[in-house]
Amino acid sequence: MLKKRIIPCLDIKNGRTVKGINFVGIKDAGDPIELATKYVRDGADELVFLDITATHEKRKTMVELVNRIAKKINVPFTVGGGINSLEDASAVIDAGADKISVNSAAVRDPSLISSIANKYGNQCVVVAIDIKKEDNGNWYVYTSGGRNRNNLEALYWAQEVEKRGAGEILLTSMNNDGTKSGFALEITEKISSCVNIPVIASGGAGKVADFADLFQSTTASAGLAASIFHYGEIPIPQLKKELKSLNISIR
Repeated sequence: MLKKRIIPCLDIKNGRTVKGINFVGIKDAGDPIELATKYVRDGADELVFLDITATHEKRKTMVELVNRIAKKINVPFTVGGGINSLEDASAVIDAGADKISVNSAAVRDPSLISSIANKYGNQCVVVAIDIKKEDNGNWYVYTSGGRNRNNLEALYWAQEVEKRGAGEILLTSMNNDGTKSGFALEITEKISSCVNIPVIASGGAGKVADFADLFQSTTASAGLAASIFHYGEIPIPQLKKELKSLNISIR
């Protein structure tokens, strides 16, 4: 069985790391390069860097910042936000990213997933899926930083992106995002068990027990969090030590 991964996420706006709740109420959380290097020292398994307003503002990911971060770290590094074409993906990989995360552009044009996978390999393509549970109990896919609902159901879209060549899914529950009330375990397990690629769970981590619940109750391969790491609420070494004490296989 693959060991579970702990992944800090750096949401970037105007060159700064930020964090909100339920995708709104954005607050500053620090310098992305300082945070990235700290997380590597602390034992983060990977990093995710998302330029959260690039798609909404119809601009490209900040390639220069990607390049500066890539020079400072030595763990796998996923970059997303504003990647709308194979050319955009190539620019980010050339700047030092190990993987590309696509979200809104993949919903608009699913062939983009295949294009990137065909050139760089499935392992380089992470499809970020932002989902929200509606009043009817179904989970739907949202794009443009959680602004636009699509009539895509979460399970269908997860299976579709795998068919198109995605090597990994970054699954964020908008209902849980920033709430520190725990991951959306039921939908995470449904999606993890209906695809054959790794699923990174995101949204809701607030304490060590939330990661323990994630890894003991679902087959998700990684837990991603932001504010609890940015604000020093749970140091990564402490998190990994406590998870190991629960016999959870952690990198």
